[in-house]
Amino acid sequence: MSDVSAGPLSVESLPGVASGASAPLARSGGAALAAADDRTLIEHAQEGDRWAFELLVQRYDRQVLRLALNVLGSAEDAQDVYQEAFLKIYRNLHRFRFECAFYSWVYRIVTNVCMDHLRRRRSHPEEQPPLVRQAHSEEQRDGDFFDHQQGNGTYSDPERQVFGHELGRKVEAALESLSPRERMVFEMRHYQGMKLRAIAEMLGTTEDTVKNSLFRATRKLRTQLEGLR
Repeated sequence: MSDVSAGPLSVESLPGVASGASAPLARSGGAALAAADDRTLIEHAQEGDRWAFELLVQRYDRQVLRLALNVLGSAEDAQDVYQEAFLKIYRNLHRFRFECAFYSWVYRIVTNVCMDHLRRRRSHPEEQPPLVRQAHSEEQRDGDFFDHQQGNGTYSDPERQVFGHELGRKVEAALESLSPRERMVFEMRHYQGMKLRAIAEMLGTTEDTVKNSLFRATRKLRTQLEGLR
């Protein structure tokens, strides 16, 4: 998978965000604000303090980018999701009412943006560049094909590299066959290592629904990858 890193996202870099005079608690009170908890930053940001929002972005930007990259397998798409998600977060922050953890609210927006990208990818596959992902040990928990790939020492190093590259292509092709929700659940469970309850919270659904999506995703992947041992 391509690696990508992002520096702190400036509020002024978000499209549609007006620039202006520094907010009251900007750099002059920056040290105290930087040490504040999420609730304090959110309250200040809801009152128009752009520096408070920048601090929130800095706290969550890498998690957001990592989730998008793992889900989409493309650094370019992940950067698009990163920008779009934080723009949505900025524009809708006034609606956040502390009824859930802020990170859950953020992840819900990010996952929705990711699923929109996956839907567009399925609708226009001819426009998508080939995506290559190396199979990670975190995804090898469900038995069958995944179990057989761990600790396989029958290949020389060059052969292993070729096999790993081809394996990544086949895994990515199999993942593309999943519905956006199935893929999101599978990725969050096996690439992010998230608990089912946490995934349900992120997606705004029930744990049983997540279990069903994960079961369908795993069954589809096993069917497509059953010849790989």
